[in-house]
Amino acid sequence: MHILLVASAFNSLTQRVHAELRDRGHTVAVELAAPEPSVRDESLRRAVRDFAPDLILAPLLKTAIPRDVWAAHTCLVVHPGPPGDRGPSSLDWAIHEGADTWGVTVLQADEEMDAGDIWASATFPVPPVGKSDLYRNEVSDAALQAVHLAVERFSSGTYVPRPQTGGDEELRIRTRPYLRQEHRRIDWESDSTEAVLRKLRAADSYPGVRDELLGDEWFLHGGHPEHELRGGPGELVAVRAGAVCRATTDGAVWIPELRPRRRPGGPATFKLPAVTALAGRLPALPEHPVPLHEEGRRHGWSDICYREVGQAGFLSFSFPGGAMSTAQCRRLHDAYRLACRRPTSVLVLGGGRDFFSNGIHLNVIEAAADPGEESWANISAMDDLVEAVLTTTDRLVVSAVGGNAAAGGVMLALAADEVWCRTGAVLNPHYSLMGLYGSEYWTYTLPRRVGAAAAARLTGKALPVSAEAAVRLGLADRTVDCDAQSFEGEVVRLAARLAASPAAPSRIAAKKAERDRDEADRPLADYREEELTVMRRTFFDPRSSYHALRRAFVLKDPPSGRPSYLVPASTGRSAGDRPAREPDVTGLAAHHAVLAPGAWYQEQ
Repeated sequence: MHILLVASAFNSLTQRVHAELRDRGHTVAVELAAPEPSVRDESLRRAVRDFAPDLILAPLLKTAIPRDVWAAHTCLVVHPGPPGDRGPSSLDWAIHEGADTWGVTVLQADEEMDAGDIWASATFPVPPVGKSDLYRNEVSDAALQAVHLAVERFSSGTYVPRPQTGGDEELRIRTRPYLRQEHRRIDWESDSTEAVLRKLRAADSYPGVRDELLGDEWFLHGGHPEHELRGGPGELVAVRAGAVCRATTDGAVWIPELRPRRRPGGPATFKLPAVTALAGRLPALPEHPVPLHEEGRRHGWSDICYREVGQAGFLSFSFPGGAMSTAQCRRLHDAYRLACRRPTSVLVLGGGRDFFSNGIHLNVIEAAADPGEESWANISAMDDLVEAVLTTTDRLVVSAVGGNAAAGGVMLALAADEVWCRTGAVLNPHYSLMGLYGSEYWTYTLPRRVGAAAAARLTGKALPVSAEAAVRLGLADRTVDCDAQSFEGEVVRLAARLAASPAAPSRIAAKKAERDRDEADRPLADYREEELTVMRRTFFDPRSSYHALRRAFVLKDPPSGRPSYLVPASTGRSAGDRPAREPDVTGLAAHHAVLAPGAWYQEQ
């Protein structure tokens, strides 16, 4: 079928829907909703005329579809709540109230928001994680299950959707309001650690929890429990890996990121590592690091961890939003070198349930006194890490990609000998939407895996790739078909089997010989120099598009003008009997805020 996706942002869910529908043979276009109602509605009408879709699907839409569109075409909307749930903060309320299970509903657009007929639904468990993590994993899995079922039902032409009526005794209609800051407020003098964590997790990506800290107002983003440190309720007691630890009535929590409250008439603000955001006002606090590898002790949260199971080592990392600053790259590089000194035959990089990596940290770069210099430092630190992986020849290295990856994060994964992707992961192996040529040795690793022609298509067309498509292309070596909570265990099982394989020693020897041959043919240093020559010109040219695109992405500026929609190559019919055409990505850079790799999720 011809399916038109209508979305407020080309976020993780929209990208996954786009990629998986294409995998199933559908022709998919994307219409991005403009902020201005008059422009938005007319743009959608034009997209419908041009593309002539069989079905319109909205994976993430914060505005209403015009009546004349939904009256003439079947329009299905993905709502992150179970059947009967209505309102703009469905997922926030579920986490805020401690729900054990939740749901996703695909319903038909109607006069009243979230009140249309139900085409499909799916349930999912709610583990103790932040909203954005939950959204990219359990919500996304359930949404795709429901979307595929709804598309199949529509395609059959015989299915009659279930109306949301008061006469259905099994359907509980519940309309809840926007979850405002007065509901999210933390009372440090009375809230338990569990209550604080629920509030932080329900707002971790957006909007954050508004609070007072060190005499100013901040939005707190993210939260992890601390098992040992204590202090007076609300007191800052320690720092670790850029996060601050704040005491509760019965424990403490780690808060990784802060965002200053925007002052009336002032510039937009954005999230930063908490210690960076508080620079110049943070009191002297003890650094409370966690030993990277010390068996048998419980140390609580850390963004980098290492453990061993038999002959397999596991170096896991989890950075907010998947972004890796200069400091984070260097710390992970140090941890990698330590892991390589351990007596293992297999080293697994990653393995967590959320983002693998999205490359350099654009927010930290934007906040730097000299963004060009910080960009250069960040990409150099990323390259050092990738080089360490590429030159590891005494063991097999596996990248375990449990969540999404983009730009340099994909290239970090490709530096390993094998890439394992959870089935729900989405890869964006390109840099162009941020105005960058890219580095991380991609000109060596990407063509080596997929061939020069495919590498050019992937980086030039800048479209998301599903895990299954990644295996077909050669970007990945296997998919791991499991839910997000089970991924780590599955990776441990597979890595143990790889380490015990009789073929492992010969593979390690062959790997070293291949690396030596490649180095003799063309040294890795040549690839790095060529890539960084282009990147340096971009970073230090104030007129380069990268600086404007980065700033707009960080500040979440809405796209200007009419958003582009992508019409992929098709052998089928095209609107008005036009010849089918290749994806039009020329307009994407103009809509940077919603199309940049690693685009964030904003539910409200």
